[in-house]
Parts: sequence; C-alpha cells; structure tokens
Amino acid sequence: MIELRHLKTLSALRDAGSLVEAAERVHLTQSALSHQIKDLEDRLDCSLFIRKTKPICFTSAGQRLLSLADEMLPMIRSAERDIARLAGGEAGRLNLCIECHSCFDWLMPTIDHFRQHWPEVELDLSSGFSFQPLPALARGDLDLVITADPEPRNGITYVPLFTYESVLAISKQHRLMARKHIHPTDLEQEVLITYPVEPSRLDIFNHFLDPAGVEPSSIRTAELTVMMLQLVASGRGVAALPNWALHEYLQREYIAARSLGEKGVWCTLYAAIREDQKNADFMVDFLNTAKEVSFRNLTGIKSA
Repeated sequence: MIELRHLKTLSALRDAGSLVEAAERVHLTQSALSHQIKDLEDRLDCSLFIRKTKPICFTSAGQRLLSLADEMLPMIRSAERDIARLAGGEAGRLNLCIECHSCFDWLMPTIDHFRQHWPEVELDLSSGFSFQPLPALARGDLDLVITADPEPRNGITYVPLFTYESVLAISKQHRLMARKHIHPTDLEQEVLITYPVEPSRLDIFNHFLDPAGVEPSSIRTAELTVMMLQLVASGRGVAALPNWALHEYLQREYIAARSLGEKGVWCTLYAAIREDQKNADFMVDFLNTAKEVSFRNLTGIKSA
C-alpha cells in the first residue's frame, strides 16, 4: 500500500516546505504530486498534512510516515551504492575545486558522507583562488568544479545544485540601513570586500554593477567569509554574499543585509563535470548527496 515513491514525495515535501518546490525535487508536476498524495491519503483513509499551512504542518499519520522515510530512504541509498560498487568495481578519483568560497556549510557534510560510502574513491579538495579551475577541469587535472559562473566548454556539462540570492552585507550602523534594497549607484561610495578573485568571477559584478556601468569606490579582499563579515561589522566596507552564508550572522544580529535591486540578484550554483564522468556511479551519488545536504542545511535556497 505504501510505496517508495510516497516516502520520497513526503520527505521532499517536508524539506522543501511547499508543493511547488517538492514537485521540482521529485521531478513531477505540482498536479501529479498533489494527486499522488491524495491517492495515498485515500488508501490510508486519513490526512497526512494540514492544507494551507506555511510551513507545511504534518498530521500524526504524516509524521509517522516521515519517520519511516527517514529510516528507509538512507538504507535504500546505501544498498544502491553497494550494488553499484559490486557491479562496476568502481574506484576512481574525485578532485574537487571550489569557486564559491562560502560553500563549506554544505560541502563539508557532503564530503564526509561521501568518504564513508565511497572509500575506494580518491578524494582531494582545492580552492580556485590562484588559478582558473574550468580549464584545469577540461584538461583532466580536476574532476568537479563548484561554480556560479558557467562557461560553455567542449566536453564540460553543468549540473545545477540550487538557486540562491546574493545579498549585500552591511554593518548595523551603515547609512544603507534605511534602504529597502540597494541600487548600483549606492556602491559608488563604498569599499567592496570580496574574495581574492577576478571581479568577472563575482556575482555582484556580473549581475548588478557591470550591467549598470558602476564601480565601487575601492575593493578590499579577504580569503575567509568570517574575515569579510568581521570587516563589514566593524564598518570597513560592504560585501555581497549568498543569503544562506549570512543566515547565522543575521540571526545573531552581528550584521544586516539588503537585496541587490528591487527584485534581488538570484544566481544558480553548479557542479561542472566532464561529459565522460557524468554517469559514473560515484559522481552521480556525490551530486545527489550534495543536493540533499544543501536543502537540509541551508536557509533561503530554491531548486534550480
């Protein structure tokens, strides 16, 4: 009566918080997902969640099925990994490079999970501060690049992980606190704090300043997110960072944040991989795990 697809759907509904997001995660239309849930409720003769609540509120029956999903789905994933290894004897190499330098909140749990389930795959990690990662990926020096700036390249495919808003972090005493959102010209007088990469690789230039023909007063760099935010909090400049990277600092009221433009600047984070590796079992599992961990750990992201 209860099928695996039902457990996957309910788990996605809980994690996404809405029917629209859940439908995207399980690759169904919203109508098909609603029909699937209604069919299960008819079979069980009870409601699984309370309609029109936000976030979604599950009934006792729905909570029981979620407990079952939390128990069964990881076991099934683990069995699938074991079978893939037995079938293919797949060892390999996964050399990662990060262009999104605030990714560690979700990347570290993903890597930890991957190491436990694919011990035979050699895993290495580097930062793209001092070299161009995508040419290195095309040459075979790297196997996966986390980037928000995909470039068309032969033999490279981009797998979307999630969509996020890039927002401007400011001190709580900053003059821009009075604004509901930021206009490009607001930054003409500001010190912009960024990671030490070319401006062409940063969301705030690509999607906000460059189209308006605006430059900040000056640029200051810092390698770590926490360093950038300490500078912001002390009034030494402003910084554009992903909304989820600021969540903890905003909750503790160390800083404030404003959207870039009336509609905000929304970007998608991708995993760039070579075409010849996109169907490798360990690569598919790493990407699926990265998406699951991201939506479990991060606040404010959407399905790509």
